[in-house]
Amino acid sequence: MSRIEAPRDEDSAAGTLVGRLLGVLPPDSVLTDPDVTASYAHDMASFCPAGTPAAVVLPRTVEEVQHVLRTATDLRVPVVPQGARTGLSGAANATDGCVVLSLTRMDRILEIDPVDRIAVVEPGVVNAVLSRAVEEHGLSYPPDPSSWETCTIGGNIGTASGGLCCVKYGVTAEYVLGLDVVLADGRLMTTGRRTAKGVAGYDLTRLFVGSEGSLGVVVRAVLALRPKPPAQLVLAAEFASAADACDAVCRVMEEGHVPSLLELMDRTTVKAVNDLARMGLPETTEALLLAAFDTADPAADLAAVGALCEAAGATQVVPAEDAAESHLLLQARRLSLTALEAVKGTTMIDDVCVPRSRLGEMLEGIERIAGKYRLTIGVCAHAGDGNTHPTVCFDAQDPDESRRARESFDEIMALGLELGGTITGEHGVGVLKKEWLAREIGPVGLEMQRAVKKTFDPLGILNPGKVF
Repeated sequence: MSRIEAPRDEDSAAGTLVGRLLGVLPPDSVLTDPDVTASYAHDMASFCPAGTPAAVVLPRTVEEVQHVLRTATDLRVPVVPQGARTGLSGAANATDGCVVLSLTRMDRILEIDPVDRIAVVEPGVVNAVLSRAVEEHGLSYPPDPSSWETCTIGGNIGTASGGLCCVKYGVTAEYVLGLDVVLADGRLMTTGRRTAKGVAGYDLTRLFVGSEGSLGVVVRAVLALRPKPPAQLVLAAEFASAADACDAVCRVMEEGHVPSLLELMDRTTVKAVNDLARMGLPETTEALLLAAFDTADPAADLAAVGALCEAAGATQVVPAEDAAESHLLLQARRLSLTALEAVKGTTMIDDVCVPRSRLGEMLEGIERIAGKYRLTIGVCAHAGDGNTHPTVCFDAQDPDESRRARESFDEIMALGLELGGTITGEHGVGVLKKEWLAREIGPVGLEMQRAVKKTFDPLGILNPGKVF
């Protein structure tokens, strides 16, 4: 006769949890197969620990989310909210014994109102799907992260994401008017408004944007829309040095131009994109600057910017002739991070934002750090707002190279703070940058942020171990 083992405490606890969840949720919404739940354990960040979830829940309704949070509160089980897991800071990584709350099935566009210029959406709506839907009404939703074809609005809100258009149109936070949020104890709270203006009370909507699921679970969002702009045209300018390209950026902004994007790719990034996609970008350049305008006369604006690039030392300035060429150039920029990952198989993607006037110093410093640590570090940047993405390429199977990668990453963040910048412009803190958040905001700032967290999540069950 085979020996019957007594159930372990953790098995019993997991069984109680799953049983409680299934009391309301349909069976296909609660996943417990370890091989399946493991695929939900982490986002796209490197060097971020991830635990083993007790269950993955995929709700379809607000009421189901409320049931998950009430159950988690009763049983003192951590909950990790997730979108498409395209994040780059470990904010969506599971903790041991948690419920992963994947919101991807809550993917309805509930309303598009061309008069009030708003959209009301669930958190699982994919950014590109929303953008295309509102275009049919002559409107646009400007925030466009590089992962816009797969990332979700809920994830964008959680990390306060940006994108290529930030230099003209701003970031996600500027488009979130109101939210429905399920709190840690299962209560539903509504913040914000549907109106063009509104200043009633503290701005709790902005508080939740960028909170990385640590204060509540967003289940509905009211988003501001804009009229659809004319098709943009793109200009590509080659430079013999990153410093010259950054000088051109400063000249463009100082002259009062408002490009719809102003992006930079260094030589390493250009080569990586060519190797991945055979796009024929000029590899002889040290820095490639992309500028675009979506104005009534984009050709005239590009001509003016082209002259400024030449004055800053551009070796060649090539304006796109039509929308197709423009799209190709933008596609090259969107492929940058994917292409750099292919260089060595693993990347650490930094997200340091500095004042535009210090952008040249930032890039020169990154080059020095790459040489010091004998590493390939490619840089792509939202140059128009000083947001750099230094990407450390390394072999994760090589312990020494992995160590050097981590050290270089920390040195890049230290450089950003030294130049008056911030440790994250759009990717969030997550697990990866907790130590650096404390350095940036100081002990008093950290104390106040922890007090806010305790007010909304007194038991500490919402995305524990993230942010601080």
